[in-house]
Amino acid sequence: MALVKKDLLLEIRQQYTFYGVLLYVASTIFVLYLAMEHPEDKVWNGLFWMIQLFICVNAVAKSFLAESRGRMLYFYTIAGARDFVLSKLLFNAMLMIVMSLVSMLLFMVLMGNPINNPWTFTGIVCLGGCSLSLVFTFLAAIAARAQQNAALMAIMGFPLIIPQLMLLMKISSVAFADVIQAGLGQLIALLAGLDILVILLTVILFPFLWKD
Repeated sequence: MALVKKDLLLEIRQQYTFYGVLLYVASTIFVLYLAMEHPEDKVWNGLFWMIQLFICVNAVAKSFLAESRGRMLYFYTIAGARDFVLSKLLFNAMLMIVMSLVSMLLFMVLMGNPINNPWTFTGIVCLGGCSLSLVFTFLAAIAARAQQNAALMAIMGFPLIIPQLMLLMKISSVAFADVIQAGLGQLIALLAGLDILVILLTVILFPFLWKD
């Protein structure tokens, strides 16, 4: 928790990064509103999750880039690799949930509100934001240690994130229907299983990267 508190305090002190992401979210959604105003349900849903993808890249991918080599050596002496990476996963998940909820509110205000089950959609947005943050934190950890940040994240991220985005769009489409469809629980369980798998892979692989 001390490492999570450290990241939170740094984010509060360096508010320009947080407000920069908020400005990106607001301006992107406003441009979509000017171009499309009130799109149909499927388009609304697809645009929303694509925006979440770009928000996650901007908000989460920088988490390991801000850590210099000297600071990493310091953390190596006071904390274990698993504690360090778990703190990053937790902080980025909280940050992405906040950003996802803000973007959802802006979408509803500017792009219309075609959602029939808002509380269901809100829960899916929180779960989806957390899932995206876990994947990109995992990728950022690998890319940062390999010293090829942008290239590696693009190469590794595409095959990992596309199936997850498709699953999120399928799950969230339930919130646009008048009746909750069967199979929602299985899809959410599949998404949760993927999240657990990403966490396990991160916890297992990061200590090897940490030693390098």
